[in-house]
Amino acid sequence: MPTTPVPSTRAPALTERPGSALPVATPSTTPPGLSGLDPAELESWFVEHGQPRYRARQVADALWRGTATSAEEVRTLPADLREALGRHFSWDTLADTEVRVTDGGETEKALHRLADGALVESVLMRYPAREGRRERNTLCISSQAGCAVGCPFCATGELGFERDLSTAEIVDQVRHAARRLAHEGGHLTNIVFMGMGEPLLNLDRVLAAVDALNDRRRLGLGARHITVSTSGVVPGIRRLTGLGPQFTLAVSLHAARDALRDVLVPLNRRWPVAEVVAAARDHASSTGRRISYEYTMIGGINDTDEDALALAELLRDEHAHVNLIPMNPVAHTPWQSSPADVIERFAGRLRAARIPVTIRRNRGVEVGAACGQLAAERAGEPPVASVARRRERLVRESAAALRGERSTDEAPANTGEGS
Repeated sequence: MPTTPVPSTRAPALTERPGSALPVATPSTTPPGLSGLDPAELESWFVEHGQPRYRARQVADALWRGTATSAEEVRTLPADLREALGRHFSWDTLADTEVRVTDGGETEKALHRLADGALVESVLMRYPAREGRRERNTLCISSQAGCAVGCPFCATGELGFERDLSTAEIVDQVRHAARRLAHEGGHLTNIVFMGMGEPLLNLDRVLAAVDALNDRRRLGLGARHITVSTSGVVPGIRRLTGLGPQFTLAVSLHAARDALRDVLVPLNRRWPVAEVVAAARDHASSTGRRISYEYTMIGGINDTDEDALALAELLRDEHAHVNLIPMNPVAHTPWQSSPADVIERFAGRLRAARIPVTIRRNRGVEVGAACGQLAAERAGEPPVASVARRRERLVRESAAALRGERSTDEAPANTGEGS
């Protein structure tokens, strides 16, 4: 399968200089990502270093609208200022990127290596113009390296949690894709926070990233073209409701019955499904924005008529839309996707209950485009015995859940209220 290496930029690390607003370079620390600064912070840095304010605008234009991969390529700046920026900041926090292309060029899976070696993923999905619809380019991005939630049908869940991403590490995934599209005369139309990690457990950085993506002085993408997902961090949903954002909130539901959702989304042991939907209902009521519920279809596990009726009852009279997603093949699980006819029947049950529903088509299966698959591939195969134990445990736990038995395990670690 084709792969495309993308150039990366490295810069030295930083310390503090007396009297300066932001750190400057020394060998001991990693330099901050330039894209993580808001316009006021960037302007302050130039002023503190004796430069006119308009230099910040020149840098922002190059950073967000140009194709430069390093400060040295920003020829609107004097040579000494280009050199200073290269010392003080990381123009790009993605140290290296490997891109795999499939679906006739319509899907691109990118594996990004960060400065500390952490691996994160993004997926660019192209939808050519057809049947009166405009061309769309949707990018799925990560907010954490790994994930603490541990959903067993998700490859990222197998990796465990490594760390939160900085604002710059989040938005640089977007800048990377935007540069690739710009070379073709295209642009991003939609961004979804549905890659690696739980966005609401890194909420401050995610909100700062959304601001950067929405800000007309930076990427300038309309808020209604941005979707932030959650597996059910209720305090995070409540916090968003108070802020009143206009981006779309998506809830990864995957089961309407608590016993089953305890297994499929272990965060349910902390915030049960009814509590999650109640928080989402209040969010929809407050913001006027419809909630998107994601539901991965797993054969013989959550795709029965009973599951469909439970979901229809749970979402009755909600301002909501359900996306049914065939499960991607994930190593080390005993499950497979529901057959197409079972998914159609499930969708029919929801439509009969007047719940809007869409059946999604999986993209990039050949290149491991599902969340975490490339990073898991790089991590290497776990011992055969541990894989067998994991599969046996999932078979046992799902069987108990289908009998209606609630899990007695605690919620996963590192899944508190977030920040």
